[in-house]
Amino acid sequence: MSAPELGLPMRVPSPEAAALPEAVTIWEVGPRDGLQNEQGVVPVEVKLEFLHRLGAAGLRIVETTSFVRPEWVPQLADAAEVLAGLNPREGVRYPVLVPNARGLDRALEAGVTDIAIFAAATESFTRRNLNRGLDEQFAMFEPVVRRAVDEGLAVRGYLSMVFGDPWEGPVPVEQVVSAGRRLLEMGCAQLSLGDTIGVATPGHVESVLRAFAAAGVPSSQLAVHFHDTYGQALANTCAALRHGVSTVDSSAGGLGGCPYAKSATGNLATEDLVWMLDGLGIEHGVDLTALVATSAWLAEQLGRPSPSRVVKALS
Repeated sequence: MSAPELGLPMRVPSPEAAALPEAVTIWEVGPRDGLQNEQGVVPVEVKLEFLHRLGAAGLRIVETTSFVRPEWVPQLADAAEVLAGLNPREGVRYPVLVPNARGLDRALEAGVTDIAIFAAATESFTRRNLNRGLDEQFAMFEPVVRRAVDEGLAVRGYLSMVFGDPWEGPVPVEQVVSAGRRLLEMGCAQLSLGDTIGVATPGHVESVLRAFAAAGVPSSQLAVHFHDTYGQALANTCAALRHGVSTVDSSAGGLGGCPYAKSATGNLATEDLVWMLDGLGIEHGVDLTALVATSAWLAEQLGRPSPSRVVKALS
């Protein structure tokens, strides 16, 4: 039984609706962040069909791949091949992650117009992920961002380990804000705050967002990226929406993880996010029925069921 047949979810006016954004931009990360942790290499033709279906379902930002070194993330070794085979849909952006200057070179060669860089708020994770210290990562990223901006590319900055680090534990809020501001000041147009291991709670989310506001960073420059390790991703998203954030990262079917943080589980499922946004009366532009069918199809390709609750309920 599909959502249209059920006539659900019902949109119920909330007394706090004025605090919610009228529309939310969904930054779909399934093809990159969702697939990167898969053990078996997904064929290029499956990735291209996945990208096609996501665009057809109404998603307007679909993070496509990463120009990371193949030995680091074998699943994304086919980045150039995927981009060469991509048939871009009008009105859809296809960002790619670039880890360094060489990654930017490859992105420019492929004709990419949107890139993202992946930094962290903690020393331990930057050492494991980038083989650099917390401060050293900014020296690496600054020329990449500067050149990308000069080339006319839109640049997003990911900040991981915002709410907790598996090696260091809780991360001081002032440390997070300092790292985030450095990414914005070097030229990133948007900062995505990542709950990489899924330990955030709504109160913690609110405290981080208040700290960014106090530091002069508007909510329009922020996005949120939650993992659902403790089942808090939707609650955390709601807290962020009430603080003015209107860009939310999610992964079709709830796919994902992090190859450098083994405690990281799947991302917030795009279908679960869409169901909640529908219930809140927030516009998003996504066809839920088509998206559920896409994730059900991909689950068949991967040989296991989707972890998304909405996909399970509607497919």
